[in-house]
Formats: sequence, structure tokens, C-alpha cells
Amino acid sequence: MIGVGKFIARHRYIMMLIAVLLLIPSALGFLRTRVNYDLLSYLPETLDTVAGQDIMVDEFGSGGFAMVVVEGMDMKDVQKLEDRYREIDHVSKTLWYTDVADLSIPVELLPKDLKESFFKGDATLMMVLFDGTTSSDESMKALKEMRKITDQQVYISGMTGVVTDIADLCMSELPIYVVIAAALSLLVLTIATRYFLIPVIFLLSIGMAIVYNMGTNFFLGEISYVTQAVTAVLQLGVTMDYSIFLLNSYENFKDEFPEDRESAMGHAIASTFTAIIGSSVTTIAGFLALCVMTFALGKDLGIVMSKGVIIGVICCVTILPAMILVFDKWIEKTRHKEIIRETGLLSKIITKYYVVFIVIFVIFLFPALYGNNHVQVYYNIAHALPDDLESNIANKKLEDTFDMNVIHIIMMDKEIKAKDKASMYKDIDQVKGVKWTIGLNSLIGPEIPDVLIPDNLKEMLQGDEHEIAFICSEYSPATPEVDEQISQIQGILTGYDDSAIVIGEAPMMKDLEDTTNVDLKKVNFLSIAAIFLIIMIVFKSISLPVILVAVIEFAINVNMAIPYFMGKELPFVAVIVIGTIQLGATVDYAILMTTRYQRERLNGVGKKEAVSIAHSSSIHSVITSGFSFFAATFGVAIYSRVDMIGSICTLLSRGAIISMISVLVILPAMFMIFDKVICLTTWDFITRKQSKTGEIGG
Repeated sequence: MIGVGKFIARHRYIMMLIAVLLLIPSALGFLRTRVNYDLLSYLPETLDTVAGQDIMVDEFGSGGFAMVVVEGMDMKDVQKLEDRYREIDHVSKTLWYTDVADLSIPVELLPKDLKESFFKGDATLMMVLFDGTTSSDESMKALKEMRKITDQQVYISGMTGVVTDIADLCMSELPIYVVIAAALSLLVLTIATRYFLIPVIFLLSIGMAIVYNMGTNFFLGEISYVTQAVTAVLQLGVTMDYSIFLLNSYENFKDEFPEDRESAMGHAIASTFTAIIGSSVTTIAGFLALCVMTFALGKDLGIVMSKGVIIGVICCVTILPAMILVFDKWIEKTRHKEIIRETGLLSKIITKYYVVFIVIFVIFLFPALYGNNHVQVYYNIAHALPDDLESNIANKKLEDTFDMNVIHIIMMDKEIKAKDKASMYKDIDQVKGVKWTIGLNSLIGPEIPDVLIPDNLKEMLQGDEHEIAFICSEYSPATPEVDEQISQIQGILTGYDDSAIVIGEAPMMKDLEDTTNVDLKKVNFLSIAAIFLIIMIVFKSISLPVILVAVIEFAINVNMAIPYFMGKELPFVAVIVIGTIQLGATVDYAILMTTRYQRERLNGVGKKEAVSIAHSSSIHSVITSGFSFFAATFGVAIYSRVDMIGSICTLLSRGAIISMISVLVILPAMFMIFDKVICLTTWDFITRKQSKTGEIGG
């Protein structure tokens, strides 16, 4: 590997040229990668709700839809508005009261059910269906066109509006995320290193790696907006350690090769590659654990971030060394005094009063476990957005004016007898929280012969094999009330048609909750098991992986307990991914200290001194890594108006600091307490003791 390192050092200008040229296809790939803003689309295709959505598109030519509230507008103008909506590309159908009754008929003379469905005071309700799915580019484009031709009297609600607002907000905020993360990281690195120019070079190198990673997402077809938003800051925070390690290694080898910078860098590359391979494996394992999720967002984030870590490692031993050598003279000119200096005092305090820190660990452990297990989680995607966005304003208007929150769609066999359908709708209307049901029977009556049904209604509500009806619910999506309502409606449907299903926003969110609850346990178990196995192999020990994983898991539980005691709800995505990411990204802090502790004990150094040396030699690196991760994510957490992204970054930034503190104060105390157990359960200690009894002192 030293030969490869020297080759890279000698051909540094070629390396930089290749790096710059690779930015061109990467940038094109990034721009051409589609971003998916609908998290519900990541549900497994085997679910009835997802299969029903596909049938809607294939058989009825409609998928997504919007509920339009029109206030204080003349009936003829509402009719004109509906006609204008119909002319918009990808609007497949509209449903308003003129589709079932003549405009000349006074509203007061309409049947009660029909009147309540479409009118409330001076407001009227219209349904607009799109020919694409909820989050398709075509549906979002159509919704934007609808917004353009409406005024302040018109409110367009529904999931397509929510997804559209997420897209617009994320696109406007994404560049700011990168700027904030880079600025704060620059500040931390300037304090942590001895050069003013090095932080800039680090950010340029990692920035290139991020562009390569985002560009290669083109081959995945599309990525989620959550993945796109957090990838850059996560990759920056996770891979910054590798750059710092290379710089430190290069500084050490410059002392050995004072007149030959290329040889110094060649050895530094070899040393760094060996060290960060072990470190990156645990991080990659954490991200890959997300890929086993049934909810495909985990696979999306896991693949992109694993790829990002691998690209980060490659760039760290190719592009970064080349840049450091090219700008070496300028780097030296920007040298400044060390701002952070380790005196060894903290290490002495921790090794002397280690029992105190164990007591603190025990005191915080049980509240942390309780808080983590009882933190409140929400699944309503609209709640992740600010209240002042158009979609949430419209959803609130729909709730306040018509006392309704969400529309369910029931899909049944079209051959069910009209009499049975009428009875079924009557039963559904009796379910608590159901406002009304709109189907062919409720609109035109069960007595009307099939040949007399208007074609526009037939096309909207009847397909080749299925018939649909709309159910208005006063309950919000992702609540226990609506989940119970859906279960009752499904039970009624099954009594008339075994194949009938309830689909729509609320049923999919119910499936989302059920799916991710299982995924959470599976992912956490797998990530812990994978990292446990890696640590066990690296250190050839049974006890060390238990201690290291326990310390980081303690930090994770403390991190997750804080929202519970603050009374804050977390979005479901944050709860699923945080444990795996925090474990994979911060266990490196513990591995660094453990490596030095094990080396000192194997060299015959006593327990207390070995722990003190390991702590004092690691503290600067651990603090730099922790604050680098914190800097990369904290600014985004504060700035982002999308709670799905802000909550993830809040947990990550806080988690980095908690993990850092836990490693610096709890882990050394663990070494002091369990030193004998470690020596008895670690292969190198056992074989060393057999070959040279008494070499390992107490």
C-alpha cells in the first residue's frame, strides 16, 4: 500500500485533474436524478393499500386527488372554475354537484346527503382527480397549474398539495443546508487544527466526494427527499474523521522524512487507509442495516450513505493527499497556535474518580431507557410542514368549514347488487366519524338503470372490474380514531365482498405505522449485531464489543429520551434511522480509545496508566470528531422548516455530543471496572499471558 501511496503522491496533479473532470458527469447525474417527495410510496407493494392505488391508476385512470374548497363564489363562476380545471393537463376528472344535478336547481331543493356533501354556508366542495399517482411529477405539475388559476377564495387540499409543498420547500432550503454545514464545520476545524487553510482543503475534498455520491444516485433511478436533504451533511460529518486522520499521519511522517514530502505522504496514505478501513466498516454496517427495512426508504438512505462512506474513504486517500501536497507551502504559511491543548488533567480525574462516572451511568440509564421506549411518534406527513404553507392552510380550511379531514376510497367488485351497495353505504354511514359516502348509488339512487347513468360518473366510479366510492371522515390521518374507523369500515366491506378494500391516505398511514414499528426493532437488532460482530473480530474479544456497544447504546437512549421528557413528538423516520446512524457513526470514537487501551495493556502497562494514556491520546480526536459531526448537522436542525429533516439533524447533532461525552467519561470507567474481565475474554491477552506470565500487570 505504501507503493500505491507514493504513486498517488508523485502524480498529485493528475489526481486533481481527474477529480475535477469527474465533477462534470457527477453534476449531470445529480441534476438528472429524480427526487421522490412521497414517503408513502415506499410502502411495500404487497400491501392491499398499495395494490389498490395501482388499480386506481390502471383501471380508473386516476391516482392522486385534491379536495377544493371554494368560498363566496357565484355558482356560475364555480362552474367556470371546474371547466378550467378540466382543461389542465393530467387532470383526469372533476366531481362537483353539477355532475349529478342541473345548475338551475336551487341548492335548498337538493337531497340532504347531496347538499351536505357539496355545500356548507357560502362554501362549496369540489373533487379533482389526477391521472397520475399522488406524488407523480404530472400530478404535482397539474396542482401547481390549479393554484395559478385560483384566487384567495379557493383552497386546494390533499396529499398531492402536501407533497408539492415539501418539494418546493426542500429545493429552496437544500443549498442553505450545505452552506450552513460547511460554515460551522470550517469553524470547528479551524479551532481543532493548526492551520487556517487545511479546513478549506478538507471541505473541498469532502465536497467533491459528496458530489460524486449524489451524481451516482442517477443509477438508482430516484432517491427520497429525506435522503437528498441529509446525505450531504451526514457524509460531511461522518467522513471528516478520515481527513483529520490523514493530516495527523502526514504530520507524523514528515518528522521521519523531513526532506521528502512525497515519501511522507505515501506512508501517511498507507497508514490512513489501514486505519480508516476498520473505522468505516462499522459505519457502513450501520447504514446497510437500514436496507433490511420493509419500508423502502431505509434501503434508499442505507445505499446512498454506504456509498457515500466508501467514496469518502477513496477520496481521502487520493484527492485529499494530492491537494495537501499541491498546496503544502501555502498550508505551512497559515499555521497558527493550537487552540485546544490537552494537559492530561481530565484523564487523571476520570481514572481517579471512575466510580462516580459509573454511578452517573446507572442513575441516567433507567430514565433513558424509559424515555426512549415511551417517546411519542407521529406518522402524519403533513405535520412535518409549517402551518403557513398552502397545503396546510387548505387542509385546515377543509376541516374548519366542512368538519372533515380525510377521504377514504373503498374499492369493491362492480357486480355487487345495487340493493346490497345501498345497504353497505348505509352501514358505513353509521360508523363513528363518517360524514358521508359518495358512490353511484348515493349520487343517483339504486333504482336508476345502468344505461341511464351519466357517462362522466360511470367513468369516474366504475372500471372494468371494480367500483369505487368516497368516504368522508372527520378524523385526521394517523390517529387511533381513524385507524379504528378504517378497521370497522373494512369489516363492513368484507361482509358484502371479500375482495373489497379501503385505500387512500389514512389507510396507507395506518400501514406505514404497522410496517415501520416492525422495521424499527429489526433494524436496531441487526445494526447492533453487525457492529458487535465487527468489533469482536477486530479486537478478538467477547467483552469489548459488549462494553463499546453498551456505551453507545446508552448515549442513544439518552438522546431519544430527551424529546420524551420535553414533551416533543418525533416524526417516524427520525425514530427509525437515528439509532442505527448514531451507533454506526459514533462507535468509532470508542474504537479509537479502545485500540490504544488494548495496545498499552498488551505492552505491560498497568490498568490505571493504560486507561489514562488511552484517554489522553484520544481526547483531542474524539472531541474534534464529535464537534465536527455536531457542526455538520446542528445548523440544518435549527434552520430547516421541514420537521422530518430538522428532527433527524437535531437528534444527530445532539447524539454526536452525547456519544462523545459518554466515550470520554463512561468508557474509561468501564475499562477500570471490567479490566480483569477484558483480559480474560480477549484472545491477545490470553495468548500473551500464556507465552509470558506476569507481563500484564494490574
